[in-house]
Amino acid sequence: MARPKTPKSARFPKGLPDRETLLKFIRESGETDKAAIARAFGLKGEDRRKLRAMLQALEAEGALGKRGRRGLAEAGALPEVGVADVVERDADGDLMVRLSRAEDAPLVALAPGGDDRGAPGLGDRLLVRFVKRENGETEAQLIKRLGQSAHRILGVVRKARREIRVEPVDRRSKEVLILPEGEDVRDGDLVLAQVDGQAGRYGPKRGKLLEVVGREDEPRAASLIAIHAHGIPTGFSPGAEAEAEAAEPPTLAGREDLRDVPLITIDPPDARDHDDAVYAQPDDDPKNPGGYVCWVAIADVAAYVRPGSELDRIARDKGNSVYFPDRVEPMLPERLSNGLCSLREGENRACLAVRMVFGADGRKRSHRFVRGLMRSAAKLSYDQAQAAIDGFPDDKTGPLLEPVLKPLWAAYACLQKGRAARSPLAIESLERKILINREGEIASITPRPSLEAMKLIEEFMIQANVAAAEMLEQKKVPLIYRIHDTPSQEKMQALADFLATLDIPWSKGEAPRTDRFNRLLEETRDGPHADIVNEVVLRTQMQAVYSTDNIGHFGLNLAKYAHFTSPIRRYADLIVHRALVTALGLGADGLSDRDIAQMKGTAEIITFAERRAMAAERDATDRYIAAFLADRVGAEFAGRITGVTRFGLFVRLTETGADGLVPVSRLGGEYFVHDDRAHALVGERTGARWPLGMMVLVRLAEATPLTGGLLFEMLSDPAPSDGSRAPPRLGVRGRGPGSGPGRGGSGRPPSGRPPGIRTGRKQKMGGKKRR
Repeated sequence: MARPKTPKSARFPKGLPDRETLLKFIRESGETDKAAIARAFGLKGEDRRKLRAMLQALEAEGALGKRGRRGLAEAGALPEVGVADVVERDADGDLMVRLSRAEDAPLVALAPGGDDRGAPGLGDRLLVRFVKRENGETEAQLIKRLGQSAHRILGVVRKARREIRVEPVDRRSKEVLILPEGEDVRDGDLVLAQVDGQAGRYGPKRGKLLEVVGREDEPRAASLIAIHAHGIPTGFSPGAEAEAEAAEPPTLAGREDLRDVPLITIDPPDARDHDDAVYAQPDDDPKNPGGYVCWVAIADVAAYVRPGSELDRIARDKGNSVYFPDRVEPMLPERLSNGLCSLREGENRACLAVRMVFGADGRKRSHRFVRGLMRSAAKLSYDQAQAAIDGFPDDKTGPLLEPVLKPLWAAYACLQKGRAARSPLAIESLERKILINREGEIASITPRPSLEAMKLIEEFMIQANVAAAEMLEQKKVPLIYRIHDTPSQEKMQALADFLATLDIPWSKGEAPRTDRFNRLLEETRDGPHADIVNEVVLRTQMQAVYSTDNIGHFGLNLAKYAHFTSPIRRYADLIVHRALVTALGLGADGLSDRDIAQMKGTAEIITFAERRAMAAERDATDRYIAAFLADRVGAEFAGRITGVTRFGLFVRLTETGADGLVPVSRLGGEYFVHDDRAHALVGERTGARWPLGMMVLVRLAEATPLTGGLLFEMLSDPAPSDGSRAPPRLGVRGRGPGSGPGRGGSGRPPSGRPPGIRTGRKQKMGGKKRR
C-alpha cells in the first residue's frame, strides 16, 4: 500500500507554527502524528505543550480527525489507497464505505463491480483506491477484499451459568460478544463470531456464531488463530487443484538443455520447496582475467501458472506463501510447490535461468536469460555446504568440493568486491529458530547461525534480481519493482537527536547514505552502545514495497531491483517471470493484457499480502513462545530494553528472543516520564533512567498463550541520572499491572525490522527473507 507522502521540512520554518502552517503540513503529510509534527518543526519543552493544545483545539473545531489511536489527518481527508469498511447502502441500494480507523472520514460510494471472489457486501473490509470523478465526487474503486470483516471477532468461548461469552484472542481488543443461549459450542472452542446488528446500546454486544475453527488447547492453535485473525487465505479451489494435477513434467521442447551444468540447491535443512539453484566457474574469456561466470536457475512457475487460470487467480489473491513454525500456507498447491516447480535432485525441471559474467572487481559485465531444462546435481543444506568448505566434507559433498563448491566460493569472493564498493546497509539481526516436536509443541528455541553459505546464496539472488530488472527496463516491458525509499527527514532528525544523547556525532543536515550508516555501525560495533545503535538505525529505515514506479532500493544501494528468484512463494516474482518471457520472446505464456492493465493494483495487493503474512507469522510465533514459557512463570531472565513507551518498557529476552512488557507501575514508586528524543523513561525526582538498549534482569510474571502476551517484573536498578533535566510530564505513574495497549498488560514492542530490508534469505520452515 502506498505510504503517505511526507512534506519536506525545509519548506516549513522551525519553531511553533501558526494555525494555517500547521494545517498545511498535516494536509501535505496525508497522515501524521504529534511526535512527527514536533520533530518536523524542531519543537521542544513548552512549545510541545502548546502544539498539543493547538491540535486539541483543531480537533475540537472539526478541522482534524483521528486516524487510529495516535494518527491525525485533515478532517475528511482520504488517502490514494486505503482500507475501508462497507457500512451501509444508500437509497438507491449502492454500497457505501468509510475509511477504517477514521470516524470523521466521509461516506464514499463504492464503484460497481467486484474482485475475483465476486461482489462485496455489508460488513466486508476492502482495500480500495479513492478516485475523484469528473463531477467532483469521490468514489472508492475495489482493489481487493481483505480477509476479516471489521464486524467479525475471533475468540474463545467461555461458558457461564447464564451466558455464552466470546472473548477475543487479539490482545489489543476488549470487545466481548454474548452468543444466544443454546448454541452448540463448548467451553474453550475457538470461534468466529459476528456482531449482531440488533445489539443493544449498553453492556456486551450480542453476537452471532459464524464458525467453530478449533480448540484453544490444540497444540497447533497458535498458527490456526493467526491464520483466522489475519484473514490468511487457505487451501485451494477444486479448479486450482485440478489444474495443478493436470500439469505434466517438462520436456526439452523450446528450452535450452542445461542438464550438463552441475547446478545445485543450497537451502535450510527443513526447506519444503527448492526454487533456486546455482553454479559458478572461472571465466575462460581472455578478455576477462580473474572474472567468473555465475548461473542462477529458478523454477519456471510461469509455465504452469498461466494468466487467467484458476491457479493464477488464487496465487494473486494469496500474494505469497505464509510460514509458521508448525506449518506453511503455500501460494501454490503441493503438486507444484513441492513437486514440478521444486528443483529436486536428479529430476528434470523447467527453469528460467540467467547466466551472469562478473569481472575481477566483482562488477557485473553482462547477463543472458534462457528458458531451460535442468537437473539438480545435488540438494545440500547450508550446514552441509559450509562444513565442506570448512574442511569437513561428507559422502555427498566430498565429490562436489573441487568441481562445484570451491568455484562457487571463489565466485562469491569476487562478488563481495562489488558488494563492498556498493556498500549496502550492513545492519545485523540475530534470529532464532523454533523447533516443533511431533505433538505440535515447541521443543527448543535456538539462535540461527549466520553462515557464509547463506550470504553466498543471498548475493547470487540479489545479482539475479538486478539482472531481471535491468533486462526488463532495457526491453521497455512493464514490471513490478521492489523499491525501498530513503529514510524520511523526520526519521533522520530523530536519529540525530538520539545519537546526541550517546555523545555520538551526527550532522542533522546530512543526507541519508548507506555508507554513512555503515560507518556509524562500524564505529560503535565494539562499544557499549553497539546493539542499541544497530536497533535505532534499523528503525530509521523505511519499509520496502512493490511498485510499478521505480525509485531504487536504498537498503541494497541499487538503482534497479525486482524480485525474480522465488516464484513458488511470491506472486511478484511470477509477474517478473512472465515479463521476461514476453520481453525475450521465450513463449506464449508471458504477460497478458490483463496482467499489464492491473499491474499497479497487483503491486498494491501483494504489498498488503506481505504485511499481512508478516503480522500473522509474528503473532503465531508470539503465541508459541508464550506457551513455551508458561510453565516458567516466576523464573528470572536476562534481557535488553527494546522499546520505551509512556506506559512501560518492552524487554527482549536473551535466551529466547521473546518480547514482553514491564508496566511503568512495576518500576518503583518514582514518577517516570517518557523522553521520546532519548528513547528513555526518566525519573522526575532523581533523574534515574531506563534507556533503550539497557541490559536488565526481569522475572516472568505472566504468560498468556492465547494472546501471546508476556508480562515481566523488573529486578534491575535503573541507570543513574545523566545530569539532564527530565522532560515535561508525558507519562503516567501507577496505572496498574493491566495498563498498556491490551489485556493482561501485554502489547507489541515497536518494530525493529522494517519489512523488506532485513538481512538473510530464508526463514522458519524453509521460508525466505524479504528484501
